Amino acid sequence: MFDIQEELKKLPARPGVYIMHDEKDTIIYVGKAVSLRNRVRQYFQTSRNKGAKIESMVTHIARFEYIVTDSELEALVLECNLIKEHRPKYNTMLKDDKSYPFIKVTVNEAFPRVLFARRMKKDKAKYFGPYTSAGAVKDVIELVQKLYHIRTCNRNLPRDIGKERPCLFYHIHQCHGPCQGKVSQDEYRSQIQGALKFLNGDSDDIFRELEEKMLLASEELRFEDAMEYRDLCNSIRKIKERQKITSYGEEDKDVIAMAMEETDAVVQVFFIREGKLIGRDHFYLKVAQGDSRAQVLSSFLKQFYAGTPFIPREVMLQDEIEDGVIIQEWLTQRRGQRVYLRVPKKGTKEKLVELAAENAWMVLSKDKERIKREEGRTIGAVKEIESWIGLKGVQRIEAYDISNISGFESVGSMVVYEKGKPKRSDYRKFKIKWVQGPNDYASMEEVLTRRFTHESDKEYDSFALLPDLIMMDGGRGQVNVALKVLGNLNLQIPVCGMVKDDHHRTRGLYYRNQEIPIDTSSEGFRLITRIQDEAHRFAIEFHRSLRSKEQVHSVLDEIPGIGPARRKALMRKFKSLEAVRDASLEELIQTEAMNERSARQVYEFFHAIGKLGDEGS
Repeated sequence: MFDIQEELKKLPARPGVYIMHDEKDTIIYVGKAVSLRNRVRQYFQTSRNKGAKIESMVTHIARFEYIVTDSELEALVLECNLIKEHRPKYNTMLKDDKSYPFIKVTVNEAFPRVLFARRMKKDKAKYFGPYTSAGAVKDVIELVQKLYHIRTCNRNLPRDIGKERPCLFYHIHQCHGPCQGKVSQDEYRSQIQGALKFLNGDSDDIFRELEEKMLLASEELRFEDAMEYRDLCNSIRKIKERQKITSYGEEDKDVIAMAMEETDAVVQVFFIREGKLIGRDHFYLKVAQGDSRAQVLSSFLKQFYAGTPFIPREVMLQDEIEDGVIIQEWLTQRRGQRVYLRVPKKGTKEKLVELAAENAWMVLSKDKERIKREEGRTIGAVKEIESWIGLKGVQRIEAYDISNISGFESVGSMVVYEKGKPKRSDYRKFKIKWVQGPNDYASMEEVLTRRFTHESDKEYDSFALLPDLIMMDGGRGQVNVALKVLGNLNLQIPVCGMVKDDHHRTRGLYYRNQEIPIDTSSEGFRLITRIQDEAHRFAIEFHRSLRSKEQVHSVLDEIPGIGPARRKALMRKFKSLEAVRDASLEELIQTEAMNERSARQVYEFFHAIGKLGDEGS
């Protein structure tokens, strides 16, 4: 038994990371401290005003552990890693875990290439970025390859010169053919220098050159060439348009500002590289109750820069942050050069931060509107259903359906909706075991009995939560089946049924021995329809998968020498019976668990069927 008061006495006055666990041993909070003894004890001091978040968290702490580090900086790094790995409930969490692409120029190669890269490596290549749009990066790479005739192949040059034929790009004049020795290393390096200049933002020379070529081609009536040069000029204009906002100075900077309301926050980041705004992005954070702006922004910086390979020289912030000094030291260590965290108070830098803040508020405002609309479709719809049947506090709805063909492979489905949204992790499938033949009522009784018996036994975590409302895909009969099962298990859960019209469309709800009419143009009706369709879809998909497996078993079982192990190996490799039928003898022989004899038996079995079919036609 973990005795918190005894363990508090053992805490060292050293820097480190502390980890809080709840009664299920789930990590609910990770923090760092200059002194573990002082920091962790603060959580359990009754005289302190700890705030709503801490008060709530402390009531759930069953035990804690800690890791001692040599410095506060080491503690910060470890804290970042643990938060990212465990995503604790009471830590402010970055919802988006994005990685940004780079343009990589392999200047360390004899004949460099221009490539798309997801991360920076210490490989002596030159990187540009990060960029916020992977599509934009690919467009730029394609343009650079066209403008400067950069090779796209993966050949090892100069070792492989002349060993293979040139690729298509050589024949359409988009590559000068270094793989064939058609261009010297010095000439190719000159092309690469032009590409590097372009990627650094200096496109004036190439733009003028293309314009001159376009005009000359037009005068000589080479209109296709003129159109090609025109398109390249337009592509350059688009690239320059993306970089139209500039800041003073040539250094790399990130500009970070935040909009925050209650437990929602949006952080806007402007990426400035060599004085040019090359992109921007926004991030959503779920704010832990009671966290201040300084704490939230500090949490964002730790999570964001722990996951990005590029650290700029300067990070401009809207507000002062918690742990600013140690975070600046950590960023400096990660970059390998001095990094500055600054809160500009005047001039163009302050205006740039204000612009980022304005963008953050716009995103948050739009998101609030979207959430409001979404709540109308979900929570609002649930409230309408509550009003129709006179219930309150419906959070979790479970719906059930049965699928079979004349009693063959009868299955049941359970779908779950929480706050009007599907919770697919709680969906469950049932193979009917106790009922023979087509009997939907008996099959439903089995499904409900198995589901709620598991709940009563408390052996199955997936069934531990009881629904606030059960929806049956039928009227009085299905509802009575559910009430019978619940009564046998001494459970009291409201049950309603979906009453259908002559066209099998829901016209009302059956609840407490009466049919309740519903507004078929309402969000509540639409939610009922979605739940009904989802339960039906889930049951049918499960039924089809079982039928498909049964068909595979029945066909393959007819082939001599094909037992369960070989049948599984064939399906693991080929995925479907049709693919097994179409496989060549060599492919069958190469399948795990198969030998030449068994492969030949499978091959001849299906080809004999094919011949019989041809003769019959």
